[in-house]
Amino acid sequence: MPLFKLFKSYESEATKFIAELKEKNPKLEEQQRAGRALLWDKAPLDLDKTAREKESRVQQQPYVYQNH
Repeated sequence: MPLFKLFKSYESEATKFIAELKEKNPKLEEQQRAGRALLWDKAPLDLDKTAREKESRVQQQPYVYQNH
């Protein structure tokens, strides 16, 4: 007899805790997605703007404190 049939109704403490937390705060997943979007989801890069910024940079001397 396979083990998964024996323990089909088993639920770990972590799973129970998460389920209870979601019951108490139904907007939890929505808040998590908003936080993830705030930190990780970035706007697409504008390649023309990036190229212009790169071309307009002023070259720095190899040793900044040398007076020439």
